[in-house]
Amino acid sequence: MIKALAPYIVTNGNGQEAVEFYKNAFNAELIGVQTFGDMPPNPEYPLPEEAKDRVMHGALQVGDTRLMISDTFPGQPYELGSQVTIAMILNDVEKSKEVFSKLSDGGNVTMELQETFWSPSYGQVTDKFGVSWQITTEVE
Repeated sequence: MIKALAPYIVTNGNGQEAVEFYKNAFNAELIGVQTFGDMPPNPEYPLPEEAKDRVMHGALQVGDTRLMISDTFPGQPYELGSQVTIAMILNDVEKSKEVFSKLSDGGNVTMELQETFWSPSYGQVTDKFGVSWQITTEVE
């Protein structure tokens, strides 16, 4: 079942500042911030020093809506006009696979749907209309 849709703002190295800015602007509750440095280390892909303090995932509660924020990874392109994606949060892995498959039809998968350390099913896709989606599953 789909739990929620949330705007996801992408910043270019100033995610910590953006989290504080939107927290104050909206009098929001900070749900949490994880940096790329908080990820479990992977010897095959060492983390560049300049990535360690960048925001991998930040979340604010704004009324009944969750606002999410993430920095680009160093070296990833950052284009004005593509700073906002839509995060779809589901509570069932099979349903996330179904939705991801449907959004992928005619679109471009940027990160295959896969298990991550924060979700049993996460992926990124740009649909055929140019809308970028982050599909994530939260199970209790």
